[in-house]
Amino acid sequence: MPRYRTVTAWYLFPLWREAEVFDLTEELIDAVTLSTQLRNDTCGACVSFEGWVRDHNEGQQVLSLEYESYKALAVKEGEKILLEAHDKWPVAEVVCVHRTGKLAIGDVAVWVGVSSPHRGEAFDACRYVIDEVKLRVPIWKKEYYTDGDSGWVNCEACAAAGHHH
Repeated sequence: MPRYRTVTAWYLFPLWREAEVFDLTEELIDAVTLSTQLRNDTCGACVSFEGWVRDHNEGQQVLSLEYESYKALAVKEGEKILLEAHDKWPVAEVVCVHRTGKLAIGDVAVWVGVSSPHRGEAFDACRYVIDEVKLRVPIWKKEYYTDGDSGWVNCEACAAAGHHH
């Protein structure tokens, strides 16, 4: 049976829900609460990814980060990526939340979660979502360093590096 995925025909496939969740927030990301959105009785697998703020980058000691975005376009592109994950794999739920504003070392900067009937598809879809978000969504990262300097980081370059690991 061919798989069709449109917002208007979501009810044809009870495995999927009406709308995926892609959001930007200045609030702390609560992974436990987000994980509950992935629950689905048709699923046997749940995979999540947390991107944390680390204390270094490219030889520089990092004090904190700041993320800015073009929210309307970011949410639109993020939702498109989540729909693409549905088109590529038989996943039930897909959630992605990215922080904006000031973040401290150890904060969760981005969280992706996927539930699926099987683990392989959940892993593949989760990796696809984070890689595509880093590559395509208009979110910019500024790092503040211990030496008093700061700089905007080219997140597209970070995403490209992620494809090689």
